[in-house]
Amino acid sequence: MTYTEEWVTARARHAYEHGRASFAIRPERTALLVIDMQDEFVRPGWSPYWVPAATRMAPRLRRLVEDCRDASVPVIWTIFDDTHLGLDRPHALRFLPHADTDWRRPGPAEVWGRMGRRPDEVVIRKPSYGAFYDTPLDTVLRNLGRDTVVVTGTLTNYCCGTTARQAYERGYQVVFGSDVTATDDESRQEPELAVLRKGFALVLTAEEITDRLTAAVPAPHDGEPVRPKGHAPTTSPL
Repeated sequence: MTYTEEWVTARARHAYEHGRASFAIRPERTALLVIDMQDEFVRPGWSPYWVPAATRMAPRLRRLVEDCRDASVPVIWTIFDDTHLGLDRPHALRFLPHADTDWRRPGPAEVWGRMGRRPDEVVIRKPSYGAFYDTPLDTVLRNLGRDTVVVTGTLTNYCCGTTARQAYERGYQVVFGSDVTATDDESRQEPELAVLRKGFALVLTAEEITDRLTAAVPAPHDGEPVRPKGHAPTTSPL
């Protein structure tokens, strides 16, 4: 067979628009990563880095967090923060347009209060876009026995997309939430999803993620929820 330019272009376009990774989502092997849903990105008007689309999708993400808790899927939060006096941050960041403001955090960054983070859930403070860069995230996931990560949060094409690529490179199966991620220019959302869909992740809506987790959770027995073996029960949400 001779592969024409039209054939290879059509094949690529179909994968960008409609491709689906083929792995299953098993709750006992999955962790939810909530990337950088912190005040400076989600709290309306609080900083020049506010992402309005992240504020709008926050209630949907909060519901997914609750669904994951119900399925005994651990929730891991990340925060883009000033760690180690900034000496662990990639040196080139200071020269990029992303850093073209004099605004500074008034203190340590925190998860936006309305997201309902619980004290028994891990928070990873990271110095750069990707959640695996100079952090213990890989160790945390392996200690939890997780080989699949669901990436959510903000920004889609920076911290979320970089984290998805880093997870892929480390051998994780990556699920990427198409409507529980957000970026500062919404016209950039679908192009990033397209690349992830073709080459790095299973791209699903929050509803699709919940449906797959729910379908895989064992049925209750004698009125008690059955939890995946080896995973401690969680406490009630705040």
